[in-house]
Amino acid sequence: MKYREAGSTGLQVSEIGFGCGGTAGLMLKGSPSERQRVIARALELGINYFDNAPDYGDGLAEENLGSDLRALGAKPVIVTKVEVRHADLADIAGHVQRSAEASLKRLGVEAIDILQIHNGPTRNPPDLQGRAYSQLGLQDFLRAGGALEGLQRVLRDGKARFIGFICRGNDGGEVRQLLQTGLFNMINVPYTLLNPTAGMDASPGLKVAKDFGNVITAAREHGVGVAVYSPMAGGFLTDHFVSGGARHPHSRGLMDPASTEFHRQLSMAREFSFLSVPGKHSLAQAAMRFPLMHSGVTVVLGGYSDIKQLEEGVPASCEGPLSDEMMHRVEAVWRGNFGQH
Repeated sequence: MKYREAGSTGLQVSEIGFGCGGTAGLMLKGSPSERQRVIARALELGINYFDNAPDYGDGLAEENLGSDLRALGAKPVIVTKVEVRHADLADIAGHVQRSAEASLKRLGVEAIDILQIHNGPTRNPPDLQGRAYSQLGLQDFLRAGGALEGLQRVLRDGKARFIGFICRGNDGGEVRQLLQTGLFNMINVPYTLLNPTAGMDASPGLKVAKDFGNVITAAREHGVGVAVYSPMAGGFLTDHFVSGGARHPHSRGLMDPASTEFHRQLSMAREFSFLSVPGKHSLAQAAMRFPLMHSGVTVVLGGYSDIKQLEEGVPASCEGPLSDEMMHRVEAVWRGNFGQH
């Protein structure tokens, strides 16, 4: 395992991290013995960065991670988040404090290493309904009593060491405004072979539903670390999936397998089948190596349903960049927009 500094925090974190979300499902559906076996192996392989959130199983993933780490006697870097929903808008700063306190109890720790807002910034306030939280108006980050004030209160009280937020796409300008405050330490963003716009300008011919505005480069310029989430695009960029395999029993699908969008994503992923080279690397490993080629990326978060997936993903840290030949072929796929119109 190789390590990188998380921006200018001084934290040395593993290039491969452990995502605790519901897509992989281990931290929600795995038995205690199964979870601890996988986490113990992750620690043994050098992973020291665990990414969590209250939304993952309504706090269950935090509870399980906390109890598993105590059972193993381990104290890695722990990241968790705050979801801001419609009901929280009247007192966002207070909600951030309360959410952090609840996470501390579930995790069983005295301080969170990195606390992030799970909403991405938008120019105009989104119409939040019910449990929705994916976005939050930029002014609700920055205003008095807003999300940033809440994060600063948590820092002041010693309940978190560093702070950050999530990028959701089509928000490059807003992300840059938050970075320019100089107050954030870590952002989370997807940077994948299916959509590389978080780390580069879109290739001519490539069409994307969400443009992430090269925010990784901007973060690097501001001394802010970057965690890449969903590097395998929700499981599409795996040999198992492109060959028609079913999801792992622990895994939660992000879309209906009968939907047009599911088949479109699968078709796009199959354009990268050439990245699976027997005896050298799998498609999943190539998908994780790709974001690590960017000097602004700190850690790539794998979502693991079992120990086999973990052991497949970790070697990506030591295998180095994809070859020039491979990248030329990747760029050709982008220029051709995956063969789609």
